[in-house]
Amino acid sequence: MAGTASLILLTVFGGLALLGIPLALAITAAAIAALLLVLPFDMALFTSAQKMLASLDSFTLLAVPFFILSGVIMNSGGIAVRLVDFAKLLAGRVPGSLAQTNIAGNMLFGAISGSAIAASTSIGGVMVPMQKREGYDPGFAAAVNIASAPTGMLIPPSTAFIIYSLVAGGASIAALFLAGAVAGALWGLGLMMVTGLIARRHGWRGDARPSIRDAVQVTLRALPSLMLIVLIIGGIMLGVVTAVEASGIAVLYTMLLAFVIHRTVPLSALPGFLIETVQMTGTIMLLLAASAALSFAMAFTGIPAAVSALILAISDNPLIVLLIINILLLVVGCFMDMGPAILIFTPILLPIAQKVGMDPVHFGVVMVFNLAIGTITPPVGTGLFVGAGVARVRVETAIRALGPFYLLLFAVLLLVTYVPAVVMWLPRLAGL
Repeated sequence: MAGTASLILLTVFGGLALLGIPLALAITAAAIAALLLVLPFDMALFTSAQKMLASLDSFTLLAVPFFILSGVIMNSGGIAVRLVDFAKLLAGRVPGSLAQTNIAGNMLFGAISGSAIAASTSIGGVMVPMQKREGYDPGFAAAVNIASAPTGMLIPPSTAFIIYSLVAGGASIAALFLAGAVAGALWGLGLMMVTGLIARRHGWRGDARPSIRDAVQVTLRALPSLMLIVLIIGGIMLGVVTAVEASGIAVLYTMLLAFVIHRTVPLSALPGFLIETVQMTGTIMLLLAASAALSFAMAFTGIPAAVSALILAISDNPLIVLLIINILLLVVGCFMDMGPAILIFTPILLPIAQKVGMDPVHFGVVMVFNLAIGTITPPVGTGLFVGAGVARVRVETAIRALGPFYLLLFAVLLLVTYVPAVVMWLPRLAGL
């Protein structure tokens, strides 16, 4: 039955998606179609609706609209230039200083805004033209911006981890945030190492040391924005706030920055921010509800158990199993956005990972890391196409320049996968 149910799921979902039907509706229809194998139509419909409604009855979900609203305000709050100036202080004297600044800026802005696309366009829109003017290869400038933009998907606050926590049955969001922060830092620092090696080969030097006065001024201008990261990570680590409480604090703090401290956005813009937040939240919630119906349909028809048996039949060696999972997630990430991929594949792959001794928090970080790479990988990676557009280079040019960065990211992925302590030490230090 599991094989027939899988075929029905793939056929219905794939067919509807190709016809342009919204993913949430395609997922729900596929789930109901699979349930019809074992349940009458009215029961399949009623049960699916019940599961969808129950999945949204979660206090944890409050963090989603709050973090989205915080990111929307930050994206319009005029902080990109302040963060670029601060990033120059961090990376200004090393080889390839402008490219290094791009990486540091994307890490900071991505973490604050929670959006890889926002980081790529805001920071890349400033840094890529500067790199071109200084004689950097356009393809390389584009590749640096593209490769570093997804760090914001790992560094908290990250909506991807909230979604994963709900689908995974309540994995600690706080632990996921802290482990994700380490993984995101490894991603960014690895890119800086590769960038430094390439810059040395091409003779792209660092900038002159700024005066102490200038450094203090730049730091003070960026400090209010940077405090958001400190408030979220520090508050969670110290046990002062939960992830939901941190999301509420993030909204209040970003409103204070945008409307009072920086005054870059008029208060009259708030209704527009709220409308955008409602639209984005509605999309996520509908996908979450649809995934609950899909998860029930897969469990009821035995699909996860069948996939688990299939993978474990290939090998029961944990190293091989984790390699298979990574390859599968990398392929999925090349064709599917992160949200739907987490919703669909977590119920299938998490039980397999747990059977080989993988912690759910560790698996969540590995999953998001894989799917984040997929956002900058052809043929569908949105980050790749947006970054190439920002740099005004052909996608093929950007892909060629991305070669060394892809190798680095795959190496870091293997490190994160096979050495759990690399990312799990911080949650364990915080007692999570």
